[in-house]
Amino acid sequence: MKNIVKILLAVFVLSLTPNTYVCAQGRIETPAERKAREAREAGAKKRRQQQDAAAKRQREEAERKRREAEELNKLDCIKPFSNGFIVVWNKLGKHGFMDKTGKLVIPCQWSRAWDFKDGLALVETKNESEGIRYGFVNTAGEVVVPCVWNSALSFSEGMAYVKNNDHKCGFIDKTGKVVIPCKWINAYSFSEGLAAVQDASGKYGFIDKTGTLVIPCKWKWAGWFKEGLARVKDDNENSGYIDKTGKEVIPCQWDILGSFSDGLASVKGSGGKYGFIDKTGKVVIPCQWENVGDFSEGLAWVRDENWKYGCIDKTGKLIIPCQWSGWGINFHGGVARVEDKDRNIGYIDKTGKMIIPRQWRIAGNFREGLAYVWDNNHKYGYVDKTGCVVIPCHWEKALDFSEGVAPVMDDNGVWHVIDKTGKIIE
Repeated sequence: MKNIVKILLAVFVLSLTPNTYVCAQGRIETPAERKAREAREAGAKKRRQQQDAAAKRQREEAERKRREAEELNKLDCIKPFSNGFIVVWNKLGKHGFMDKTGKLVIPCQWSRAWDFKDGLALVETKNESEGIRYGFVNTAGEVVVPCVWNSALSFSEGMAYVKNNDHKCGFIDKTGKVVIPCKWINAYSFSEGLAAVQDASGKYGFIDKTGTLVIPCKWKWAGWFKEGLARVKDDNENSGYIDKTGKEVIPCQWDILGSFSDGLASVKGSGGKYGFIDKTGKVVIPCQWENVGDFSEGLAWVRDENWKYGCIDKTGKLIIPCQWSGWGINFHGGVARVEDKDRNIGYIDKTGKMIIPRQWRIAGNFREGLAYVWDNNHKYGYVDKTGCVVIPCHWEKALDFSEGVAPVMDDNGVWHVIDKTGKIIE
C-alpha cells in the first residue's frame, strides 16, 4: 500500500513538474540521473541519425553506380551485321559483339575488335606493360589465339597475317599455329591463293599457302590478286599488273591504276585525266574524266570538270548525264542514291530516271531492298524501292540492312535489332 501511495505521489509531482521522470524503482530521478539519461538518449538519437544518413548515402551510391553502369553499357556501332554479329563498344571505348537478337553475347572487353571472318574475329588489347597486342576469338567469345602478336590482320582463306616482337611477318592457321614462319618484313592477306610478301631488300613478291615463294621479290610494291591479276609498282613508282605466274601482262606505265572490276580497271593518263583499260592493258575508255569509280552492275560513275557526277557503261557511253553533286553514284540492286546542289537526296534507276524524289537530307544506299532515310524531324526510318516509308522514321540512328536485320537506336541511346517489318527482335 505504501508503494502505491509513493507512485501516485510521484505521478502527481510529474504532472506539476515538466521533464521530470520516475525511475524504475518508483522514485523521482535525481538531476545527475536525468543528465546521464539525456546524454544516453542524445547519443542514441545521434547514432540513429548517422545510421540513417549512412543508409541514404549507400542508397544514393548504389543508384549512382546503377545509372553509371547503365550509361557505360549504352553501346554504339557504325557497321551493319556480318556473319551474324556486329561490333559494338561502350562509353569506355571497350569493344564486344552483339548478335542478331540484340544481345551483347561477347562482353565489351577489347580495346578494338573487327568483324568475324572464317569464324574468328581479330581483337586488340592495350596495356602499359605490353602495349598493343592482337589475337583472335571465336563466336562464343573464347580466345583461341592469345593476344601475343605485335600486329595482325583478319583471317582470309583460312590463314591470318601476324607480326612477332621481332617485327617479322608470317601466317597462322585457325588454331593459332604458325604455318608460314615469321621471316618477312611485311605481308598482306591471302587472296586467290597467293599473298604478297616483302623481303629484307624491301622488294615484294608472292608466296603460296605452303610458304613457297612462287613470284620472286622484285617489285617496289605489290597488292592483292583479283580476277587473276595483281597490281604492282616498279622502282619508278609506275603501276602495272602481273598474272599468277608473275608475268607482267600490263606494263608498269601508269601513275595511278585501280583494281579490276567487271573486267575493267581505272587508270590516270599522262594528262591527269582518268579512263579505263581492259585485261590486256588496252585503253578501252579514253582518259577524259576528272575522276572515276569502279564498274558495278555494268556502270561506273564519272566526274566532269564542273565537279558533277554521271555514269558511263562499259563502252564509255555516258548513260546518266553529269548533273549530280555529292560523291559518286553507286548502284545497288539497280538503284543509286543521288544528291543535288542543295544536298537533297533521291534515287535513280540505271536509265537515270528519278524513281524516288529528292526529299531526304541523309539517306543510305539500298541494301537488301531497303534504304535508311532521315526526315525533317531528324529521325531515321527505311524506304523501299518505290519510295514508300515501310519502317516509320522514329529512330535516332539507323544502319544498313544486312542478313535480314538492321541495328537502330532509340531516344534513350539504346540499340535494338529490327527485321524488315520494323519489328524489334527480342
